[in-house]
Formats: sequence, structure tokens, C-alpha cells
Amino acid sequence: MKQENYKIHIIGAGVSGLIAAKVLENEGYSPIMLEATDRVGGRVKTDIVENYQLNQGFQVLLTAYPAAQKYLDFDALTLQNFMPGAAIFNQGKQNLLGDPLRDLSLLFPTLFSGIGTFLDKLNILKLNTTLKKTTLSTIFEKPEKTTYQYLVDFGFSDSMITKFFKPFFAGIFLEPELETSSRMFEFVYKMFGEGFAALPKAGIEAIPKQLKANLKQTSFQFNTAVKSVANHQIILENGTHLESDYTIITTEPSRLLENTTKGETEWKSCDTLYFETTSRNIKKPLIGLMADKNALINNIFYHSSLETNITGGKELLSVTVVKDHQLTPEALTEQVVNELKAYDTQNSFRFIKHYAISKALPKLTNLSYNLNPSETQYSQHIYLAGDVHLNGSLNAAMLSGESAALGVIEAISEKHA
Repeated sequence: MKQENYKIHIIGAGVSGLIAAKVLENEGYSPIMLEATDRVGGRVKTDIVENYQLNQGFQVLLTAYPAAQKYLDFDALTLQNFMPGAAIFNQGKQNLLGDPLRDLSLLFPTLFSGIGTFLDKLNILKLNTTLKKTTLSTIFEKPEKTTYQYLVDFGFSDSMITKFFKPFFAGIFLEPELETSSRMFEFVYKMFGEGFAALPKAGIEAIPKQLKANLKQTSFQFNTAVKSVANHQIILENGTHLESDYTIITTEPSRLLENTTKGETEWKSCDTLYFETTSRNIKKPLIGLMADKNALINNIFYHSSLETNITGGKELLSVTVVKDHQLTPEALTEQVVNELKAYDTQNSFRFIKHYAISKALPKLTNLSYNLNPSETQYSQHIYLAGDVHLNGSLNAAMLSGESAALGVIEAISEKHA
């Protein structure tokens, strides 16, 4: 059978699915993408609300991600870089902490921040040096422990962990106690050290939009929900049966497959709330961390400190909450505003939108960096992709999509050998 005659379906038009389609196209195949919603992106979406760009959750691109460097055109995304540091709010005060080796303007604020001991600053340099020399494959081969235990074992003070590491990485891992694998900590820390956190000028959804624009032979079927998958057959929610030579599932596999040994993925949740404000409490493009352990807010960011394609004219603030709570949306908004006013008494906070994200990041253990193509094979004609099979990152989503597509390509090649 000629390549163009193979019916290869990809379920889910998120980043994994889009990368899988690109790899298949590169080998002459014309995949068919089935997407339950009305657009590409999966969990990587941007909405335009009241003339502001609102990302669905506080998301950034780490420019050091190897897969992102391979598959994305950074220049075309017009990336806006965050400064390498953070504004830390504690007991009514704001202190700046950053990497003065990468941005000299952070030297004196960091030296006089009062965050961490002299030994902590030496340990930061030691950690930077150690991870710079450590390969990604080595990081993911190390024994796992919690990130919190890793930091304690490394020698960081309780103050440094509480005031910096916990709020900073809680916002990345979406859990406040740093129970996430030390492999993920080392990976993310290394990526921050070797590149920048950045956002496309058009918002985070510019990433999947660019990936889709690069596809020339892939057909898309939007608003097409899949009910179940078997070898050679896909059944849609509307009862339609589709014939498929090969199928790549990039969404939750347990929902679609019968008799699967893969249990349902556990997920971490978070809340992201957006406000219009009259001024910025953090003047530079720095993430703001709430170091008070009793605070409901984990981190804040003024998106208007970066250039955006669309702006509502005033300042745009996002607030991320990662702690479990039983508050109603109204009560959550009220408490968040009260906490913001404690640090910014002169400002006004007009609520714009609340995203309650129940499936923000997969909760995983025994993390891997990548999969061999054969490891993505579920059955003779079904392959699995998605960051749930590796680690919760955009890099993992891309690599898993690549591996699943290569698995399909290898299977077809062996058939014709």
C-alpha cells in the first residue's frame, strides 16, 4: 500500500498530536486528526476576553526545551522573555531575587533581599554548576525522591525553601508541598538556567497554532468526540464507525480502550484568575511569589509587563491558586482580592475571568525523559502519546508525539520489509 493510502488517525489535536502529524507528514503520510473541541491546542489555549489575552492557566514556554527548539520557530512566535528572577512578597514587603549573572540589574536587589543565607547563595551556585554538567538522560536515571527532600539534602535552609523554592516550584508543579519527583525539579531547574521563560506575543496558543500552520497534508475533523478505539476501528460519540489502519491516541487512553491495564491518570488542579488593575505592583517582567504559608495565592504575574498583540489598555494581572480549597467561585475571588490588597493597598482589582482547571498537569511518578518508538505501542495498530507517559511538560508532549509517530512509521516499514 502506498503511504498516502494509509488511514492513520490521531485522536487529540494538542501539542502531542500536532507533532505526531508533522513527523508522519515528513515521511509522506497524510494523517487524519480527530479533535473533540473546535480548535487545536489541548491544554495550551488563549482566549480573548474584554480585549485582553487570557491564557487558560499560567503557562510559559521554556526556551531551553530541546523539542521546542527543534519544532518551533521562536522568531515567528515573537517571544517575550521574563527576567530570570522573582518578586517575593512576605510580611507586607516585596523583595527581588534573581540571577545577576544573567541580568546585572538584579545584582543589588538579590544581595540585599534578605532571602536565604550566604550558604544558600553558595548552594545556588553549586546547584547551577552541577546541573549544567548533568545531561537530561542522566537526570531521569537518578533515584527519585520528593523535591522538598532533595532541597533539604542539598543543604538549603528552611527559610530559603519556604520563601523561594516552595512558592516558585509550587506554581510550576501545581502542588504546594513539593512532593513532585526530584527528577522533574532538576529538569525544570536546568531548563530555567539554560534559557528563558517566555510567552509568545499572541499568547500561549500561538504555539499550537504555529504547529498546525506547518501541516500541509493533515486533515482536521473538529467537534469530533471519540467514544472508543479498537484495532482498525474508531467509534465516535455520534455512533459513526471509522476504519483506521493505525491510530495514535494522545488523550486519556483508559477512557477509549477496553481491557486496558493502564489506569486512569491522576491530575493536579489549579485556579487562575484574571484582573484588570490601574497600576503594576511589580514593575519588571518578574513572577510574583507569595511566601506567606497561610496565603491562598501562590503566584501572580502582570502580563502587561510583556508586549502582547492585544491589550485592553490597563494592566492585566493573573493570579494562580494551587492549594486545595472548598470555596465557591465568588468566595475565592473575594479572598484573592483581599490578599492582593494587603500588598497593594492603593490599587483597584476588577475581576475579568476565572479558570478552574481540573486537569492542569498529570500527577506522575517514575518519570521518564523520552520513550523508544516501540514503547508507545499499545497493540498492533494502536499507539499512545501525550505527556502523561513521560513527565508533565511541553517538551514531553512533543517528544511523546514524535515517538508514537516514529512507532507507526517503523511498523509500516517492517510490514513492507
